[in-house]
Amino acid sequence: MTTDLVIRALGESEARSVFTSLPDPGLVGRPLLGRPYATLGEGGEYRPEWTWVALRDGQVVARAAFWAGPEDEKPVILDWFDFAPGEREAGVRLLRETPLRAEFELVLPPDWRTNAAVRAAAEARIDAAATAGYRPLVERFRYLWTTECGVPEHPHRLVFRPEPDDEVFLDVLRDLQHGTLDAHARQAVAAAGSTDEGIERAAREDLEHFRWLASPREWWRLAHTPDGALVGLHVPGRIPSGSAVGFIGVVPGQRGNGYAYDLLAACTRQLVDEGAQSIAASTDLGNAPMAAAFAKAGYPIVQHRYCMTPEPGTPG
Repeated sequence: MTTDLVIRALGESEARSVFTSLPDPGLVGRPLLGRPYATLGEGGEYRPEWTWVALRDGQVVARAAFWAGPEDEKPVILDWFDFAPGEREAGVRLLRETPLRAEFELVLPPDWRTNAAVRAAAEARIDAAATAGYRPLVERFRYLWTTECGVPEHPHRLVFRPEPDDEVFLDVLRDLQHGTLDAHARQAVAAAGSTDEGIERAAREDLEHFRWLASPREWWRLAHTPDGALVGLHVPGRIPSGSAVGFIGVVPGQRGNGYAYDLLAACTRQLVDEGAQSIAASTDLGNAPMAAAFAKAGYPIVQHRYCMTPEPGTPG
């Protein structure tokens, strides 16, 4: 006889033991990162009040953990969602009834579509999330540069300099939205009432992301040709797991010249000068110019990320 589900958040004293009581074969999801579940109070990355489980007869049959930086007041992503065999509906109910919403980012190995067991595990989560009101947004390459990859060669085609005025950066970000291949920016533009409003929203979201990074404002750089023409910008950053390429952008009038590599090489070299031994980065699968720049700069693909977004109007 099937008993009723109990869906609830966890408390600090029970969070780790209860959440980790559901076995995980480690094929997809957060376990691939090698960072097990632990609360902020334990020195980990999760908050009990943002950690939800579905229990049947006292046993965890589905779980969801939302993540954010230590200073964030609301979740940034749902990065842990799974359920026991035969408990798909429990997983769907958990996502529907949890009073939190954020983009679902499923961590996957690069070959996830060619490995039958991995693909089945991934598609089970994707299917359940879709039924619960999430829709596919984009799939992304995830890179990890290390010192063993070698520092990318500097082409010396551009001049890089800091710019202390956020409004100047905002103007450049507005220009970057035109013809962008970034799915998140395109979503922000599409969700607005007009193109101008959407461009403004996307630009400000990018600026807020720069501010969110745990790295000095003084690291941000604008790039120009030697004769002074604006090419774009790069933002080296720090995220909770370490150094990262925060942003690379080439303005529309300069695209097609391979400048994404120049910006990435400069960003990498700047982070190395600041002591980075490894650098995380990502780009959409559909952004072929940026993917080519990462390949040229020696950034290996270490994961894919399957990103889903809550349908407009869903609670949370």
